[in-house]
Amino acid sequence: MEFNLAEKLAIIKAMDEVILVDGTVYTNELNILNQLMQMLKFEKNLLEEARDVDAKEALLILGAMKESKKKTLALILEEVAKADGKVDDKEISLILNIFKSVGIKCEYRY
Repeated sequence: MEFNLAEKLAIIKAMDEVILVDGTVYTNELNILNQLMQMLKFEKNLLEEARDVDAKEALLILGAMKESKKKTLALILEEVAKADGKVDDKEISLILNIFKSVGIKCEYRY
């Protein structure tokens, strides 16, 4: 699946927020971030750029994506949340808020 630059930055922003929300960054979370970025052909230098993206702007970009891209986003965020072996309540809350904000109708399974 091909994402444009704005979509890439918004997805990376969401992934980074999920990793950071519980206050601890685990090695497995960084590993899955790198794996997903490679799989999706996202350039590594985009992480720093994504951190400068306003969260509301990122949600607007994600909300404008096609349904197939939103489904991919949902899978990505779930993988990031599960990467450390446990899903924190803060991660669940953030993901559900992202889903609601961008129009993803999905039951989170945790």
